[in-house]
Amino acid sequence: MVVGKNGANQQDESVYNLIPRTQYRAPKPPRYESRFKSTVRDPSKDRKYEHRTMGYAEEPVPDPQQFLKKKQGESKAAAAASSIPKDTIKCKDCQPRKPPIPSINDAPKMGVRTEKNFVQTNALDVVMTVPKKPERNIVDARHGDKFSIDPSGLAPKYVFKKDFGEVPVYIKNRRNDMEKAKQEYQTYVSDYFRRGAMREMSDDERSTIIDGLKKQWEDVHHEYQTLSVIIDTIPKRQHKERLEYEMKMLEKDIDLLEKHQVIYIAD
Repeated sequence: MVVGKNGANQQDESVYNLIPRTQYRAPKPPRYESRFKSTVRDPSKDRKYEHRTMGYAEEPVPDPQQFLKKKQGESKAAAAASSIPKDTIKCKDCQPRKPPIPSINDAPKMGVRTEKNFVQTNALDVVMTVPKKPERNIVDARHGDKFSIDPSGLAPKYVFKKDFGEVPVYIKNRRNDMEKAKQEYQTYVSDYFRRGAMREMSDDERSTIIDGLKKQWEDVHHEYQTLSVIIDTIPKRQHKERLEYEMKMLEKDIDLLEKHQVIYIAD
């Protein structure tokens, strides 16, 4: 055994390692099992059946000697159906059973008569029945596929309404309110300008003024067209600018009169 600075790393070279030693293994602790194991396992197996959905892992091959005989498959199907518990079968549309059919020994009620005249009743039903209207269908395929034309939008539907094509009531009310507000405004303005010695220009006077302004604009424009092409002197340039200014002012006045329908002027 070497003792020194690196003695901890040289323990494998000890002579004591030549002596065989027995391998000691600690015993494994027992596996834990819950005490509720059986309680959980039993309910989980209540509704489980072997080969219920996926079938056998390996389908057993039938014996050639045990071939299927007459009515043997029906007995197997009945046995398989009886093996399934009834409480596992749930039918949504199951209805209560109807009463059994009367047997041959049950005697019918005798002596029961009715005063109803079936012939007359049937005749009245036929006479009073409203005839069925033919369906309005349309065929748009070469295979004869048809569908109803009324909900398809191809047949006129809204044109047969009583109020079709009429102005809605809310629009009439809004129009009346606008006319009323306009009349009230005209009354207020006329009273206001009457106190200020002003009057409203009539339509004839307004149209006459507009025609006079247009005639004056045409005269100025004709004079403008007769100017020389070359403006080489100061008087020619000043004359051209004056004509342009006059036409611009006339256009502004014409636009003002045509834009406003109601114009008030002072006497």
